Amino acid sequence: MKTMEPSDSSATSATESSIKGATLSCLVPGLGQWVRGYPLHAARVLAVGGLLGTITWGLGHLGGTGAGFFFALMIIVPWWCLQAYEASLPIPPGQVEALKTAWRHAHDIRYLGGLFLFTAFTDLYIILANPEYSLTLFCSKPEGLPGLLAKAQSPTLHLAIGYGFLKLRPWALLVYMAYAAFGLCNAMANFACFGYGRIRTVFFLSLIAFTVYVFWRRSCFRPTATK
Repeated sequence: MKTMEPSDSSATSATESSIKGATLSCLVPGLGQWVRGYPLHAARVLAVGGLLGTITWGLGHLGGTGAGFFFALMIIVPWWCLQAYEASLPIPPGQVEALKTAWRHAHDIRYLGGLFLFTAFTDLYIILANPEYSLTLFCSKPEGLPGLLAKAQSPTLHLAIGYGFLKLRPWALLVYMAYAAFGLCNAMANFACFGYGRIRTVFFLSLIAFTVYVFWRRSCFRPTATK
């Protein structure tokens, strides 16, 4: 006589529910939590989203569209991913606990890897759409084959770093640190030649912040890191 195995069907149902929750929360923050039967979690997500939206509007009003966009890119997009990740867990634990879980599994580094992959494709699009575009390297804009190689290194490095971060490969940390060192030296040289520039300054400060954070989380790239 066969016995039923409810655990298998329960596991399948939980997986399907998690996928559904994550998908819905990717579309609308908190929707996945609501549909899965966690209205309080959904309300908290909406409250945090409303607060972040208000801050974004205030920064845009005071500092211009660029300031609001930068805040949205650095804060709201990661938060959007976090609340979708919470909705994907078997039992949504709340945003703070979801953040702790993501931290333990180095999903923050994987998120950065996704950003690098996205940047690689945007770099490639810019190069293909604007063949005349020249990358400024140490106060000069190389042309011909050197210029082509200079432009090609950006999406190539971003692609390699993105893949390495997603897989938590130890070599990715070394590649990123070399990339960051080159970028910082190049930015300082361009500051010396051309002076202040808003885009140049934002890139310089962002690269410093990213590098400090990645170095702080360097243990994620060890072979024994939790994958």
